[in-house]
Amino acid sequence: MQNFKHKFPIQLRFKDIDKMGHVNNANYLTYIELARVKYFEDVVGTDKKWSQQVGIILARIEIDYKAPVFLHDTIFVYTGCSRIGNKSLTLDWAIVREKSGGEEIVAQGNAVLVCYDYAHEKTIAIPEEQRNALEQFEKN
Repeated sequence: MQNFKHKFPIQLRFKDIDKMGHVNNANYLTYIELARVKYFEDVVGTDKKWSQQVGIILARIEIDYKAPVFLHDTIFVYTGCSRIGNKSLTLDWAIVREKSGGEEIVAQGNAVLVCYDYAHEKTIAIPEEQRNALEQFEKN
């Protein structure tokens, strides 16, 4: 996945499997969330002020399902930031399954996240420090 710089492994659990024998579609949101949280930890850090007073909240998410995932598959979530606006940003992501000779995309999409001030209960501009960290990570 050449366009992505962040890769996060997902440990599939027996409880993720539905009656049809594959991962239930709702679990993909959990996998994306886990990868998104790790992306922000790795890229902008875990500054207490950033995570408890000012943070990023999910405004919109889009998923295109491409193929089923089964319990013994090895999957990863790739994440990248494709747009940084004044108060919001867009993360693109892809869930892939390891296959002999490479990887297969099983789901992909994007999410719009908004910077939010929890103390004042309103959206705010993305702080310069976090904006710079995101831009630097995606540029390199």
